[in-house]
Amino acid sequence: MNKKKLAGLSLFACLTTAVFLPLYSARGGLRGSAHDFTSATWNRKGELCLPCHTPHNGSSAVPLWNHANSLAVFVMYNKTASSQNSPPAGQPSPSSLSCLSCHDGITALDAFGGNPGTWNMANAPDRYKSESILGTDLSNDHPISIPYNTSVALADGKLYDPVTAFSGLPSGGTIRKDMLFNDKVECSSCHDVHNSMGNSRLLKKENTGSALCLTCHDK
Repeated sequence: MNKKKLAGLSLFACLTTAVFLPLYSARGGLRGSAHDFTSATWNRKGELCLPCHTPHNGSSAVPLWNHANSLAVFVMYNKTASSQNSPPAGQPSPSSLSCLSCHDGITALDAFGGNPGTWNMANAPDRYKSESILGTDLSNDHPISIPYNTSVALADGKLYDPVTAFSGLPSGGTIRKDMLFNDKVECSSCHDVHNSMGNSRLLKKENTGSALCLTCHDK
């Protein structure tokens, strides 16, 4: 084998390793996580990515989104104005709505790729944990789709400034960079949906000693 071919194969090996590492990482990864649906009864072809994403013609609300979005009207947490100096959200933003399109317990899990679907988290034979089914009343859950910026932090007095405070995540960025979406708190502000961190409950950071909470909340 000549040197050019050998170099080409080495480059190919590096590139493919980089592409597939998030799925097979020893530290974490989608396979084996709570979001690995390859053995779910409703996922007949055992697809890993397609229940949520598609390589072509996906929704632009979430990158290459392949799943039907929830059509529910949600009761949102409505104490943010008094408890966190942030206006309450009317309805979930697209990124959080994508999570709720399974966790609402109504939208079909197998409603992806244009299929209407049959099973939801409440009636699927896979027996999902009751705490995973949030339903449509989110008034007793952590608020989502609410603004979190410097002015909110200053007005509150007990929140770190997301523009300057570091997240403590491996990326080494600020709260705004690593945890917010369009300067809003969303489901994936705290949850690592692809399990790249390998933490329990798909968290971006283990909450031992309230470490995750204290990333944003100053006691």
